[in-house]
Amino acid sequence: MARKRLSLFQYQHILEEMRSGVSNREIAAKGLASRNKLRAIKEVALDKGWLNTTRPMPAPEELRASFPAPPIPIRASSLESYREQVEGWADAGHTPKQIFRALKRDHSDFSASVGALKRFLKRLGVQKPKGFVVLHFEPGEAAQVDFGSGPELPDPQTGKLTRTHFFVMTLCHSRHMYAEIVWDQKVETWLRCHRNALEYFGGTVRSVIIDNLKSAITRACFRDPEVQRSYEHFAKGYGFRIEPCKPRTPRHKGRVEAGVKYVKGAFLPLRKFRHLADANHQLLEWIAGEAGNRIHGTTQEMPLRAFAEREKAALLALPEPRPEKVVWGTAQLHDNCHLTFEKSYYSAPYRLIKQRLTIRAGERFVEIFLEEERVAVHPRAERPGTFRTNDEHYPPEKVAYLQKTPQWCLRQAGKVGPNCSEFISKLLANPVVKQLPAALGILNSLLKKYGDRRLESACSRALDFENIRYGALKKILEKGLDQAPDLPDRSGQLHFTFLDSPRFVRDIGSLLTAEGGSGR
Repeated sequence: MARKRLSLFQYQHILEEMRSGVSNREIAAKGLASRNKLRAIKEVALDKGWLNTTRPMPAPEELRASFPAPPIPIRASSLESYREQVEGWADAGHTPKQIFRALKRDHSDFSASVGALKRFLKRLGVQKPKGFVVLHFEPGEAAQVDFGSGPELPDPQTGKLTRTHFFVMTLCHSRHMYAEIVWDQKVETWLRCHRNALEYFGGTVRSVIIDNLKSAITRACFRDPEVQRSYEHFAKGYGFRIEPCKPRTPRHKGRVEAGVKYVKGAFLPLRKFRHLADANHQLLEWIAGEAGNRIHGTTQEMPLRAFAEREKAALLALPEPRPEKVVWGTAQLHDNCHLTFEKSYYSAPYRLIKQRLTIRAGERFVEIFLEEERVAVHPRAERPGTFRTNDEHYPPEKVAYLQKTPQWCLRQAGKVGPNCSEFISKLLANPVVKQLPAALGILNSLLKKYGDRRLESACSRALDFENIRYGALKKILEKGLDQAPDLPDRSGQLHFTFLDSPRFVRDIGSLLTAEGGSGR
């Protein structure tokens, strides 16, 4: 075990105890040093006359010279063979992790850890200690925002326990916060939580400091970040400036990081939640009570009191009317003339199939754009799986088919004649098999091929035989049975149906005379 090194102040304390007549045993009992160490110190003190109370205490320089610090044993580092390479990379500004990856990539026998590399850099003196500036914010100047991992709650659809997240917005001056438990970190959730937080505070701040999560920043870059279009639109509406942190630098939003830890440590443990609404109700009660009225460790005052006395009046007024919460996105138009957005389906013109379109989803309507041209608009779906369809977006031939409903068939059959109307009505009334395709076949192909009069006659014959089938009607027309004698009616008389221009037909009178002349 390494020997314990005493500081200059500890030597002074021990000498003061010895000059007061305290024994080595009592000094050792106080934990200042071991009895062997105390004997060595006492020998030096007696030799130099330091225990004489009439003389002043030795100066620090004299103590330091009499009790020099033992040299620290330095073991040879496993990184010594890479010293020149490591020094060069460190001087060029590369981080320990970058140097570690390069060494591991370039040397197959490299086995040191990142910690060993950091200690080696410290020994070389190339890793200088860093200092940080504490930022101070005026009332209403800024808020910091972040997400944390929430409790598991029963999913309202499946009932299974599902992991949640909680959103936190902390006002930088007063440390008053708003928090909300949510199911996801989607753009729409991000915007809704911002709106709820600003409504809760009763005003807006001038800047919102955020991390580089995808709901807010599409490309993280400290000098040239790309802001999510939906969030940019929201910020303009509420009048605050977005301030993304430097990537992988959580200390830049230390206030909300502390707030997230505080919610995790002080609110979540040992609480029971029945569902999401219950969890959020308990959370807001906790913020307005225990959290808001605690003495904050840094400001040394209650967050709610600081908010009420200084920050609330400094917030910017909320805009009137409230800006619409808009979500932007892109999606490809599928072969069915619909694109998918938020698990619902919206139609767009068929000429744009396979093209990627821009979506602007407001609170009431969804608009679809091809570049700057608006090509479709629909009421926003209220639940997943909903179809929003404009029939005009389909190809014309598909639209024509969609419009041929049973009611259309009955109207067309009525134009042909009463027998056709009755036949189609009975056909569509089939309780077992859907007969719309059969009705469309009759009123499209058969009508077009044989004409109104023959179709009407064929329907009459099929009705007489009570054979209400498409195949039966087609067979009657193909074999010309629509021109054959009908079944006897209720009077017992036969009826004949003749063609418009009969051929090879004798006069009925001459036929009867010929029959009589034969004597039969």
